Amino acid sequence: MVFRPVVYPERKAGRTSMSGFWNKSDNLRDESIFGLALAHSQLVRIQPDPLVVLRRVPKAASKVQIISGGGSGHEPMDAGFVGLGMLDAACPGQIFSSPSPEPILSAVRACESTAGHLFIVKNFDGDRLNFGLARDSLNSPAEIIVVADEAVENSAGEPRGMAGTLFVQKVAGAAAERGASLQQCAAIANRAAAAVRSNGVALSSCHLPNLGRPTFKIAEGEVEFDVGIHGERGRNHGPWRPLDDLMERMTAQIVLAMETSPSRGLLLVNGMGATPPLQLYAAYGAAHRQFTELGWSINRSIVGTFVTSLDMAGVSITLCRLDDELTDLWDAAVKCPAFQWG
Repeated sequence: MVFRPVVYPERKAGRTSMSGFWNKSDNLRDESIFGLALAHSQLVRIQPDPLVVLRRVPKAASKVQIISGGGSGHEPMDAGFVGLGMLDAACPGQIFSSPSPEPILSAVRACESTAGHLFIVKNFDGDRLNFGLARDSLNSPAEIIVVADEAVENSAGEPRGMAGTLFVQKVAGAAAERGASLQQCAAIANRAAAAVRSNGVALSSCHLPNLGRPTFKIAEGEVEFDVGIHGERGRNHGPWRPLDDLMERMTAQIVLAMETSPSRGLLLVNGMGATPPLQLYAAYGAAHRQFTELGWSINRSIVGTFVTSLDMAGVSITLCRLDDELTDLWDAAVKCPAFQWG
């Protein structure tokens, strides 16, 4: 792969209202994906037009191919999850915009399979629509799994897709790697999607590169509760609280949304773009204590920045209810740019 940077006209000296590490905001998605492919060339490759991220070493065509995607701005999701034991392809749209059906169909053609394709998407209108259009135009078998893991009150609106999508992609990818059929992979992904709930909180909004200003403003000493991953305001807001109080609110809401008795689980603490590891691990400790007090046994964990909202200073926590099969699939080997084990 050869990447030839775009040559831009010389800029005049002086300050600009936009600040960030890019050449031109309109090209940021493409340059980011090219950089990812260069940095992890042993794991992924790109197909430039339309832009698709693919596994460097394709899975056997006799196995189910797992394809995901959505708007950019959530990195490393989804392109960073392409690799052994997880996704076979990711279709990155522009920032906070769903990919059109064309790159999705291009990914299907690149991921040849006699076993079929499984699309895993987050619960947003554009993602459901465009992946659905792509599936409906195929002559080969394909299934769509929609992840709506946001833990919300009944009156708050439809749950959105959040960091719990990572769990669904991981277990479905492991099942496909082992040779499970399309129906089996879809059933596992559906069970995983039903077993995961997330909640997010933020201290600041994010900055869209082409705007150069925050998507919304948070007053000093205020917190946005129940935030999504597209730079939108939270469903609620209130005064800042100490970490233990925040985690108590978030864990209680997640457990309520689980609608099940306490069990064993995986706890994912995710940074939303501008939250340092120092604070993420403090959040993990507080969330772990809260879930344990509520009767949950946390026996798997993952902490880091995986599903972002550009540079939002926020954190989301995700609880995944585990059984023996889901635990085994989570533990299975994975090797992608964002993480690897096994």
